[in-house]
Amino acid sequence: MAGVMADDAAAVTDLFREHHLELVRLALVMVGDLATAEDVVQDAFERLHRGWHGLRQPSSGLAYVRSSVLNGCRSVHRRAAVARKHVPQLAEPDAGSVDTAAADDRGEMTAALRSLPRRQREVLVLRYYLDLDVAEIAGTLRISPSAVRSTNARGLAALARALGEDEAP
Repeated sequence: MAGVMADDAAAVTDLFREHHLELVRLALVMVGDLATAEDVVQDAFERLHRGWHGLRQPSSGLAYVRSSVLNGCRSVHRRAAVARKHVPQLAEPDAGSVDTAAADDRGEMTAALRSLPRRQREVLVLRYYLDLDVAEIAGTLRISPSAVRSTNARGLAALARALGEDEAP
């Protein structure tokens, strides 16, 4: 039993070493804050370690942790939305306070990407930032390959509109 647990820990450690940086980058694009992105990835790897024995195929560990990172990013956005909703009730904002999320936005592309609906943003980031193919994106997001392709096309069109560029035929 101890040998199996050591093998599980080694497999998770190997995944961590190979993919930690790319997953932090993915989370950073999704949440816009490095510390939060690192926390999301760390939490995802903790869940993977706890649930490793429950994976049907150990080879699906990377897809599991990617999905977990995206779910963690969604949770961050939900918590931030709830906090923004209740902030006026809790305290009056300072006149000198700066919106750090807006200050962290670097460039027009990042702002346009963040303006997209969640699913389109996720598909575009997985496709063009992590360079995943359609099948890997479908597995990560648990949607069909055709949904990935159509969401990608709609996302690119929306991004082009947001950036004021002509759409390609």
